[in-house]
Amino acid sequence: MKTSLDDYKQLGLSGPTVQPWEDGMRTTGGPGTYEWWYFDGSLDDGSSLVIVFYTKDQIMPDKPLKPRVSFELDRPDGTKVHKEIEMDSSYFSASKDSCNVRIGVNSFSGNLHDYTIHVEIDSVKANITLHRTVSSWRPNTGFINFQKGKDSHYFAWLPSVPQGNVEGTVTVSGRTSAIKGVGYHDHNWGDVSMLKLIHDWYWGRAQVGNYSVIASYITAADKYNNAVIPIFMLARDGKIVADDFTKVKFSTSNIYIDEHTKKPVANTLVYDYIDGNTHYRVTFERSKDLVSQRFIDKIKGFKSILAKLAGFDGAYMRFTGKVTVEHFDGDKKIEVVKENSAVWELMYFGRAPHK
Repeated sequence: MKTSLDDYKQLGLSGPTVQPWEDGMRTTGGPGTYEWWYFDGSLDDGSSLVIVFYTKDQIMPDKPLKPRVSFELDRPDGTKVHKEIEMDSSYFSASKDSCNVRIGVNSFSGNLHDYTIHVEIDSVKANITLHRTVSSWRPNTGFINFQKGKDSHYFAWLPSVPQGNVEGTVTVSGRTSAIKGVGYHDHNWGDVSMLKLIHDWYWGRAQVGNYSVIASYITAADKYNNAVIPIFMLARDGKIVADDFTKVKFSTSNIYIDEHTKKPVANTLVYDYIDGNTHYRVTFERSKDLVSQRFIDKIKGFKSILAKLAGFDGAYMRFTGKVTVEHFDGDKKIEVVKENSAVWELMYFGRAPHK
């Protein structure tokens, strides 16, 4: 991950301070690139809401611009509302100065502090506001570089709103409900298919008492010797108290094989952040699956046959469950807080097992 002052300058970045233009469009949208703007909310009624605006399918970036909007609402009673719309490139626009993305009548816009999201897909309509309560952040430059000889590519990530307050309305089949809760927004882009760079990743975020957590553990593809990249941010009362990835140890336990995707999944994830006597431990404990999806199921016709012959085996899983933050001073535990409505995911591009 790039960290030097020259690296910041080469990317036009003002050190660790995030600027509004960074949440604007960062690619050309042309072949070889992909980009998306992501929002999720943990709502007061126990629901989870995920909305994503894509420039194209991120695993097939060599294709032309093909914008898409995805809407997923998971209610606590187990009912789901999942809608997607893909449109012609003529219906897409995005600013380079700030987040201002439009796909037909759908829009996602903001200035790092306040965002509005509007979605209309079939019988679903949503109007969401997100107000930032934890400062915009990125892991160093936000660029993760993958290099093998002269071959160099990147995957970039900007958590524009690590945590914020969510309000709005969601209408499904003519029935409108007011929503309120805690939300998150990030922005991702890259210059080559993630299938070529990444074997798998765990990623999650949560509000736990007065703490805000963003935690990820990325395993690079076999070509890059399965190198691991931990990413971690912990804020307390809106101020970041831990974000040095070199001080993170990651572990998993209670691993099972997901019946649908056939991928190994950990029921428990632990991130230990140790800086001298200061020690934070963040533990994710799975209670329910929200999504279990094989990428190949979305590919139709002759392309599906070719993908199977090529051994295409990607999968995506999203979970909800309990997150615990423990704070230690040396060996002494001085604080424990828990939350039961965190959201995290496992993105699996490679074949399993790889070790």
